[in-house]
Amino acid sequence: MSATSSSRWLVANRTSLSDTLQQALREHPEGPLCVAFSGGPDSSALLHALAHLPAARTRGLRAIHVDHGLHAQSARWAAHCRAFSATLGLACEVYVAKVDRSGGIGLEAAARHARYAIFAEHVHAHERLVFGHHQDDQAETVLLKLLRGAGPEGLGGMRVERPLGPGLAWRPLLDVPRQVLRDYIEAHDLPCIHDPSNDDRQLARNHLRHEVMPLLRAHWPQAMISITHSAMLCRMAADTLQQDWLAAFENLRDDASNSLDARGWLALPSALRDPLLAHWLHAQGLSAPTTAQRQQLERQCTAQEGQLPRIQWPGTEVHVWRNRLWAMALRSQPSSPGALSWQGEELRLPDGGSLTLEPVSRLAVALEVRWRSGGERIKPAGDRHTRELRALFQSGAIPPWQRDFCPLLYEGDQLVAVADHWLSARAETIFREAGARPHWRPGR
Repeated sequence: MSATSSSRWLVANRTSLSDTLQQALREHPEGPLCVAFSGGPDSSALLHALAHLPAARTRGLRAIHVDHGLHAQSARWAAHCRAFSATLGLACEVYVAKVDRSGGIGLEAAARHARYAIFAEHVHAHERLVFGHHQDDQAETVLLKLLRGAGPEGLGGMRVERPLGPGLAWRPLLDVPRQVLRDYIEAHDLPCIHDPSNDDRQLARNHLRHEVMPLLRAHWPQAMISITHSAMLCRMAADTLQQDWLAAFENLRDDASNSLDARGWLALPSALRDPLLAHWLHAQGLSAPTTAQRQQLERQCTAQEGQLPRIQWPGTEVHVWRNRLWAMALRSQPSSPGALSWQGEELRLPDGGSLTLEPVSRLAVALEVRWRSGGERIKPAGDRHTRELRALFQSGAIPPWQRDFCPLLYEGDQLVAVADHWLSARAETIFREAGARPHWRPGR
C-alpha cells in the first residue's frame, strides 16, 4: 500500500491510528495493558499511540522486550527499547530468551517459541499483551498457511484475542494496513530498530513480503482486504467447528495421562479430527504435523497388539500404545550412566526425570540405582512368585518409551524395587523404617 492508498484508507474509515486504538479500548475495557515491544516500526507506533491515550495509561500501560541474543546488536536494541519507553514515562521490562535450536523446527520457529514462553510467563493475570500485528501481517500469515495446506483454523489467520499464560494476547490492529503505522512513525519522527533478518529473503515470510505481495498488489490492488476478508470467513467457520471438536476432545482425552483415545479420534470427521489434534499438541507446547504426517498417524491408529508405532516430526513425537495417542517433545535418546548411589535425596535421571522420597527423608541404607539391561526379576511383596521385569512392565502399564530409564533399586546384587511400582518385602521394610515412599517422575 502506498502513502496515497494509506490516506484513502484513513478517509474511508474516517479514523486515525489513535482513534482506532481508542475505539478498541472502549470495546475491551477490562484488564491492564502491556505492549510486546520489539522496537521495530509497528510496535513503536503502537506503544507511542497508546502512551498518548489516557484510557491506556490508566490501565497501567507498560512494555515487554525479548532479547533473543541472535544478533550482535541485540543488547543495544534492548537498551533502545528501555530508553524509548522512558521518554514516554513507561516501564519496559527486558527478558533474555534461550532459543533452543535442537528441536528441528528452524530458527524462526524456535525464536518464536522462546519469545512466547517469556510472554506467557511474565504477562500479569488478566493483562492484555498488545501486539502491533496489522492487516498486511494477517494477509501474509493466511497465505503462508494456505501454502502449507492448512484448514479453516489456519486460514482464519491470527485471532484478535486468545489466552496467553494468565492473560490474553490482543491484536487490535488486524484491520489496519501496515502503511498507516509507517505514516504514524514518519509523522512523529520516531526512532526505530531495523532488524536485518527482516531483509533475508531466504526466509519464507520475507520472500512473501518482498517478492510476492508487491506482485499481488500490482494485479489486485484490493488483495490485502480480500485475503483478510476470507480469513474472517474461515475464522467464523473454524469457531463453529470448534464447539463440536472441543466436546469430542473432552470425551477422548484422559485427564490422568493426557493421552487420547486413538480409535475414537480416528472415527471423527476430518473437519473435527485435524483441529482437535492440533489443539491437543499445542496445549503441550508441541507442533502440529503436516498433512502427510497426520495421515501416517491415522494409518497407525489401528496397529495390532504388540506393535509400538512412533510418528515423528520436528519438535514432536507421538506414540500409539494401548489404543491411545501419547505425545511428547522429540529428544535425542540419552546415554545410560553407570550405577548411582541413592539414600533418598532428589536424584536427577538421564531422561530428565527424577527419583525422590516422599515425604523428604533419608534411608538407613544406601541403595544403588541401575537401568534395565534384560533378564531382571523381582518378587513383589505379597506375591508368591518371582516375576520377570519384562512381564511386569507389560502388565503394569509402563509406557515403552519410559522403560529404559525406569530406576531399578538394588541392595547389593538383589533387585528390591522397580521405581515406585513394585517393591519387594525387603524394600517395604527399608522404606517403612524411613517413614517414606519412593516417587518416580518420568522425564517423558
